[in-house]
Amino acid sequence: MQPPAPPAYAPTAETVAQGGNLLGSIVRELRPKQWLKNGLLFFGIVYALELFNVPLLLRAAAGFAAFCCISSAGYLLNDLRDAELDRRHPTKRYRPIAAGLIAPGAALAVGGALVLLGFAIAIAIGPAFFVVCLAYVAITVSYSLWWKHVVLLDIFAIAAGFVIRAIAGAIVIDVPISPWLYLCTLLGSLVIALGKRRSEMSETHEQPQAARPALEHYPIAFLDLLIVMAATASVMAYSLYTFFAENMPRNHAMMLTIPIVLYGVFRYLYLVQVRGLGESPEELLLGDRSLAATVAVFLLFSAAILYVPQLSF
Repeated sequence: MQPPAPPAYAPTAETVAQGGNLLGSIVRELRPKQWLKNGLLFFGIVYALELFNVPLLLRAAAGFAAFCCISSAGYLLNDLRDAELDRRHPTKRYRPIAAGLIAPGAALAVGGALVLLGFAIAIAIGPAFFVVCLAYVAITVSYSLWWKHVVLLDIFAIAAGFVIRAIAGAIVIDVPISPWLYLCTLLGSLVIALGKRRSEMSETHEQPQAARPALEHYPIAFLDLLIVMAATASVMAYSLYTFFAENMPRNHAMMLTIPIVLYGVFRYLYLVQVRGLGESPEELLLGDRSLAATVAVFLLFSAAILYVPQLSF
């Protein structure tokens, strides 16, 4: 049985205990942990072998800042629209807007300021990057308004947000990136999106439509099938990427990272399908030591193969 929802925009003692001061509530509402997703903007400079090009690195950092501003504004819009649904959710009801810790007017003001700042940075970077930011906003707004309630299309809309970030990472430094990277990003993000839906379905199995209408169309067995299909395709795509991407070492040393990727995928599937986690991928990454260590080892090992000359011959 779901706990009673707090009244609209009226904080309870329980939610205040979660963090009731306005500044702290605004910071939590911006979801800084989810800025990890914007780290995809750095993949372009890493895999283009330009990581030590300081001007390009600064441009990538500026692009990352722009996406953090714009994405946080999107979270505000999404939570304003979904406040009533979130109040019926066992964990989302503690989000500052749903809990009544931030008034709608204040949330709109902060969101508007972030949009202006993000697009000001985007314009300074260049018109192509500005267009990519517009595309990202179009995807996130349409997801918040429509796609999140449409079975299967909601999954692809989430994945599109990740792919746009990867594209932005290439455009911000004006270098071509292998299509394999985009394919791996798409398939990997589908695994994450499906895991998120599975966790939501497990958590609200009694009345899934109360938390998110589209969930009633996602039986767990169906989600498990899709997750396995997407995970298998993502591992195969990454394996082929290490062999056929033009900027990979000619000795195919990147294939040594395939077992690391396999373990990371297996660990993620274990956390999602066995332990019922995955609703917040960033919390999963930061909270599970094995998964976080796997990502760290993968990044360090990949950087060594790509950038240490002795390993790249």
